Amino acid sequence: MFLDTTKKLKIDNPRGLATLASWCLLSLGSFAFAADPTSVPSANPKSPGIWKADILSPELVEAPVAQGAMPVENPSTLVGFYGYNNDGPLLPAPGADPTGSAKIEASKTEPDKNTYLILRNQKGPDPNYNYGTHFLFQGHETGQTGYITRVNLDADGPHRVTLMADQDVNGAQLPTIDGSTWYPFSEHLLFTVEGGSRGGVFQATLGDDSSGTFKSTVEDLGGIMGRGGYEGIQADPWGNLMIVEDSGGPNGTVNTHARQPNSFIFRFIPNDPRDLKKGGKLQALQVIGRSGAPIVFHAGQADADILSQDVKDLHTYGLVFRTNWITVHDTANGTAPFNANAAAKAASATPFKRPENGQFRPGSNFTEFFFDETGDTNAQTEAGSAFGGFGSIMKLRTSPRSDVGALQLFYLSDVDHAGFDNTAFWTKDKVVFVEDRGDGLHAQHNALDSAFLFDVRLNYGAPGAPQPIRLLAQGRDPSATLDSGFLAVPMSKLQNEGDNEITGWHLSNGDPSVDGLLGAKNPHPFKDGWRLFYTGQHGDNVTYEILPSAVGQHDRDDSNNGDED
Repeated sequence: MFLDTTKKLKIDNPRGLATLASWCLLSLGSFAFAADPTSVPSANPKSPGIWKADILSPELVEAPVAQGAMPVENPSTLVGFYGYNNDGPLLPAPGADPTGSAKIEASKTEPDKNTYLILRNQKGPDPNYNYGTHFLFQGHETGQTGYITRVNLDADGPHRVTLMADQDVNGAQLPTIDGSTWYPFSEHLLFTVEGGSRGGVFQATLGDDSSGTFKSTVEDLGGIMGRGGYEGIQADPWGNLMIVEDSGGPNGTVNTHARQPNSFIFRFIPNDPRDLKKGGKLQALQVIGRSGAPIVFHAGQADADILSQDVKDLHTYGLVFRTNWITVHDTANGTAPFNANAAAKAASATPFKRPENGQFRPGSNFTEFFFDETGDTNAQTEAGSAFGGFGSIMKLRTSPRSDVGALQLFYLSDVDHAGFDNTAFWTKDKVVFVEDRGDGLHAQHNALDSAFLFDVRLNYGAPGAPQPIRLLAQGRDPSATLDSGFLAVPMSKLQNEGDNEITGWHLSNGDPSVDGLLGAKNPHPFKDGWRLFYTGQHGDNVTYEILPSAVGQHDRDDSNNGDED
């Protein structure tokens, strides 16, 4: 039996390396916040050649649980480290020529979306080692090949990171991976690939030794859920999957700093949740505009769509739009891989400006789904805030058993709160969205990324409404600072990105049962086994656990973050 469905945190044998994160969690398990964390005043500036420390709310601290240079315990030809490929040195050698033809540093693989699970009886490459019960799974977003790692949170250094897979069941190299989630109905991990014609959803087992070397079995579901720029993925208690696509559209010929909306929100309804390979229906979200007609993509009319009245309406506070789920593919008609983006356009679904992730609101019975748009990540966007140029957060009200619903703007982004990507509910009434502004917008606005806490009960469009709380002003580690400097130098072999990015923001109690689906329970940060993780992508590729600081320790007899159970 794979799963531990108990509700309390259990460590059978926390041998070897007991990280600060693990000990703090155990000792502070009876503490939580009596109020919201204090807002960090401002983002870290982007300063050439200067690395910046992360700044968290004074009630929070962070502790690394895995770092890019950690060797995996069962390396392959291309994968030897948690966050690097084996194609160069982890840091450029002294005197290395960044303008030459030789690669001067290894490809950085960027551990992406985190999935935390409490599991019993998990094995690994070392048959004599007890790997514990607490695990963090990730796919890797860049590099020479995609791969899946398991951070063994109870393990010592040599057993801390396990390579789960870098090939699929047919022996093909995995594409680079963006999102992940646990699908309890079939006991598989699901990984998404933001890869266009190579994109889609892959399912992976928790690992087995049937091949003689411990690995996960990974299968491509492109003929079931299609190909696309898939990123965010979440399940509901009926086994349906919400899939958020991030496919950047073309820039306008007049509005040259803005992109045409080109990405879709999908829902997959399986025929049998116990086996996704049995197929089902892929649907796309259609929004009905104020004219009464669907808001759709217009091929060859990027400028018209960028500044259309429909797009402006979608980014206007107070407007509520009817929605439909439109079936774009049914596996009853075939299981060959298909272009989900093209199918959504052909079915008159509604495109958005690069949505990346979303989550169900706890306590809503999976009827409220909040998702973000990244926008244009360009301070010069002609779309501005009014047309979603800096992104947004949308609230979708729908029923898992219905094809109709309603959509409205929750938060309209601006240049100071832009490019939202990963998300996780903090409590049932509070949600965190983190930025992915990118090096270009970092430089244009002199601000690195931040994580913000929103109250979903507030009307952020009302006069005098407060701004969200900044929980984290991300810094830039030395390795990312070096890479950022390289971006300004003409080079033929630079394959790594520059500034760090906040990714994999994930709050979970690790329950692998259907009751543990994100959105099924009201989260309690730092209490009852709820743990919070994120990864500082790029640079040193460090994955952190966030914990309460001495300032943030309050007795649980106080209030529960202002939320009711």
